[in-house]
Order: sequence, then structure tokens, then C-alpha cells
Amino acid sequence: MQAATRDPVEETPSMLWGLDPIFSAFARLYVRDILQMTESTQVPGIYFYNSHPIYKVDVLGTVVFKRERDDFFCYGVDDGTGVINCLCWKNDLLKEEGDPTGSEGKHTDGAQGGFNPVAELKKLRQAQQSRCHLEIGELLRVRGPVKTSRQQREIMASVYYKVNDPVMAVQIAWMMEVPQLYRQCYDKPFQLQPNAMGDSAINPLGKATNIIKEFVKQKSVSRFRPYDVQDLLQPLISSQPQTASEDQEPVAGPSSCQQLRQLLKEALQVLQDEGIVFRKVKSQDEVYHVTAEDKDLLMAVKDIIREDSKREKYAERGCHILHILSAVRQRYSLNVSKTALELVLKSLECNSDIVSTSENHYTMF
Repeated sequence: MQAATRDPVEETPSMLWGLDPIFSAFARLYVRDILQMTESTQVPGIYFYNSHPIYKVDVLGTVVFKRERDDFFCYGVDDGTGVINCLCWKNDLLKEEGDPTGSEGKHTDGAQGGFNPVAELKKLRQAQQSRCHLEIGELLRVRGPVKTSRQQREIMASVYYKVNDPVMAVQIAWMMEVPQLYRQCYDKPFQLQPNAMGDSAINPLGKATNIIKEFVKQKSVSRFRPYDVQDLLQPLISSQPQTASEDQEPVAGPSSCQQLRQLLKEALQVLQDEGIVFRKVKSQDEVYHVTAEDKDLLMAVKDIIREDSKREKYAERGCHILHILSAVRQRYSLNVSKTALELVLKSLECNSDIVSTSENHYTMF
């Protein structure tokens, strides 16, 4: 279908799109809405649903037609509201057609009773083929950016796999979650806060948290102490008006140093509440770990999901977020909050290290 366009005056300026959390997420939209989204006139490849900028989506549906080429599969996916083409690229294991039986025969005698890398590679290839090679009527979950090619809207899959759903548990969970997302997020227009355009009237606490976030992002630090960022907030204290009316007596108040320490304390608390930072160990030496940059925390979460997903209890649906949180607190730090863990899980899922099987369950391929 021909991609629609919208009047540029109706679009939010592209520099503000990042303020909409939906822009950074895989939007779970109905296929009907993906096909009807209007394309941005500012940046090709960005689309709008109800004023929300969107460029990547998450779809679950039934394969109604397929086409295979040397480098990719093209699946037509029907979610009950429409059909969309999904271009699913093959990886190297799927491209290699050769059966290494000859090589396997050479290694069998030497590796008998031990680890046979060729045989294990063959098993891996077969497992991957079974998850990525779908037939008509099977259930497919696909994530990726939306593209318009030859006037046809399609999804360029970054992650795709066959969903085994014999009792329709996954589909029922999906049908319950998506309408909630529409009500809570997608159907609410993207509205900028009054100060989003850089109004100088923004409160000092909001400025302070943004300054620390920018510091963490620019320096790519994994940890810091309060005195590392304290000086950055000094201009916020100096710029506050200290004048009093002529008919009032001057009132003694907190000194600038006290105000600065209080502002810093409140800003760090906001960042902890948002899960952006956390304190691995609470001691007199205040060290704040940056959640997204803490490689040890990411590795600990991956190890927990990898190990526990193999247990019979979690084999079908994966590990619940509360189970992961409990395990992380036992193995890594008691001070990891649920919001911090959610940021870690989102990061791992965006990197395709893990996948969510339902709203609060995660597993590995």
C-alpha cells in the first residue's frame, strides 16, 4: 500500500522524539495499524501512530504464506487484523547446506565418549532450522524496524522465531497484553511537558537529574561518587534568585553548600527510583553504579536466566522477573531494585540476548 504522509506542522520536531518512551521500544501494534501508520516527512523510515514516533515493532501472528531465497525467508504474518510481509534474514548456520558427515566420521573415533564439536554443531544447526524455518499455519514472533519497499509496508526482522503454543497460552497472553498497551500508551497522544522545549522555568531537581544523566552518558562511566558530579550542579544553586522584598527582614536559610548537598541527594534518589543507578554496597563510601554500564550485573542476569531456564519449572514459560530479582540479590547485590532490573532486561532483550515469553517471563534461545 502507498505510504501515507502527514503535514510537517503536525509532527513533533525530530530532536524531541527521544522524549517519547515508545520511540525506543518495539511497539506491539496490530498489523492493521502498522500498515496504516503515516511516514514522517522529516526522517524517512520513521512512522507515526497517534503522534507517537515509531520505527520498530513487535508482532505475533500466523504464517499465511512463505517465500525462501538464498539469503532470507519472506513470511506473510496474519495477526487477525491484517497481513504484513516479514523479511527474515538467514544466518550463517542456515546458509550452510553441507552435511559434515565426512568430517564427523573422522572425529568420531577420537571423540568417542567425549565432546564431538562437529556433532554438536550439527545439532545446533538442526535446532536453529526448526525455530527459523516455518511452514504455513505455524506461529511466528518477529521484531524489527518497519520499512516501505516498492510501496509495500514490511518488517525487516532483527529477531524472529517459531512459537510453540499447543494450548494457545502465548496467544491468549498476547491478546490480553496488547489492548492494555493501547489503552495505557499507544492511544494516549504524545504530549510534551511544558518545559520540554527548553523553558528556563524547569525546576532545579529536574535539571540536576538531567545533568547527571548527561554526565554518565558522555563519560560512559560505570560508577561514580557524589563528589564527582557535585560541582556540575553548582550553577543551579548560584542561579537561584536570593532577593527578598524591601519590607521583609532577611531570613536566615540554608547556605549554598547545604543547598547543593541537598539537591544532589534528591537527584541521586530520583535516579535510584528510576533504576538508572544503584548502590551495590551501602557504606560510608558512597559509590553509585550505573545500571546500563555495569557489565557484571548484565552478566549475572544472563547467567541466571541461562541456568534456570534449563530447569523443568521454568522450561516452558521462562523465569519470572521476581525470581530473577531474588536470584540477582542473592548472587550480586541486595540493593538492586526492580526498576533497575527492568532496565537490564530491556537492554538484554534489545540486544537479542534474551527474549520475553510473556509480560514478566524471560528465557534464552
